[in-house]
Amino acid sequence: MSGNTQRTSASFRVPSLFVQVVLATVLGMLVGLFAPSLAPDVRWTTDLFLKLIVMAVGPLLFCIVALGIIGAGSLKTVGRLGGRALLYFEGMTTLVLFASVGITMLLGAGKGIRFVPTPGDEQLVATYSGNAKHLHDRGISDFLLSLVPHTPVSAFADGNILQILFIAILSGCCLNQMGSSAAPVVTLLESLSALFSRMMRFIICLAPLGVFGAMVTTTARYGLDTVVHLAGFVLLYFLMIAMFIIGILGGLLKLCGLSPLRFARYFREESAIVMTTTASDAVLPRLMEKLEALGIERQVVGLVVPAGYSFNLDALSIYLGMAVIFLANATGTNLTFWQITTMLVTALFTSKGAHGVPGIGIVILAATLAAVPSIPVASLVMLLAIDWFVGIARAVGNFAGNCVAPVVIGRWENKIDLEQAKRVLAMH
Repeated sequence: MSGNTQRTSASFRVPSLFVQVVLATVLGMLVGLFAPSLAPDVRWTTDLFLKLIVMAVGPLLFCIVALGIIGAGSLKTVGRLGGRALLYFEGMTTLVLFASVGITMLLGAGKGIRFVPTPGDEQLVATYSGNAKHLHDRGISDFLLSLVPHTPVSAFADGNILQILFIAILSGCCLNQMGSSAAPVVTLLESLSALFSRMMRFIICLAPLGVFGAMVTTTARYGLDTVVHLAGFVLLYFLMIAMFIIGILGGLLKLCGLSPLRFARYFREESAIVMTTTASDAVLPRLMEKLEALGIERQVVGLVVPAGYSFNLDALSIYLGMAVIFLANATGTNLTFWQITTMLVTALFTSKGAHGVPGIGIVILAATLAAVPSIPVASLVMLLAIDWFVGIARAVGNFAGNCVAPVVIGRWENKIDLEQAKRVLAMH
């Protein structure tokens, strides 16, 4: 009898989250193609999923970062770790930005399109260019001031990741120096961290529902043949992201002594969620838990991953480099070396803290073009139609970069147990 019961329960085993996400993606595409009228009725599923993520990720991030600093033991260690992380972030984003420009110029992407903007095009991109003007005019001083919230509560109410990160670092540093008197607060933070981690586990179970709604809405809105004229750009971008992940990130993992293929399989469920929702907030807690399980010390994960979400946007840098040259070729604009350099330096500054903002790729690109007005801003209308498709590769590329960064920093700091990492990866 017990044998029959075991066989029956095994036959009704619930598919893994990865399988559920893949099935939801395929089903969502089919519904969007053959029953597009249902899109408004299922859009709420994606909105619900993302709102639940935003609700929980801020408090959890605060607890993890603050506890990471406390666990580091010495503020000198925290400062060295943060400095090396920022050095790595800036070096990587600058490298891929200039590489993407060189490859796009070499291939001549966008030549032959002969784009001529219409008044309708200018009206369509007016909102993006207006936001870009605000972003471009902000300057370094306003950016630094924007890191400080009006009140600690407002940062959480607005879901501003950079401001939450600032408060968490400040709180962690203070608690680090308070000694035994900070013990009750540390205990509370540990309990809250466990609470919100458990909450995120429940929320992430709704990922297939959110993915289904996103795929129905997107497929119904754009169809499968509306971006044929820009298929070359999309294909090139996907290929460059693949080259970045396989060539650069895979090479770094090899240098660190880990298998890139096993590492990719280890994060396959999270990658599937990021790919279909074009957002990586949903997998932030799971990413950090899995990195700790690999043997990377908690303070490294707690500092590097949240900072990387705002400062290590490698795929966005690749997109900006490609898009600038593509639009210049499409509009027949001849750019000098200094004009290209000016726009790329602008992009390095305006893209900071750009994580999680809807339509951010277009906004940042508009701010970048504002540095050299010779390219018509209205030409952005060409990229609006494919922004979601480009956003798939952009989200996956940024996520992959932030998976590998803690490994590199952990290896640099000797704060990763390579034997444990190899054992964990060997099981996947």
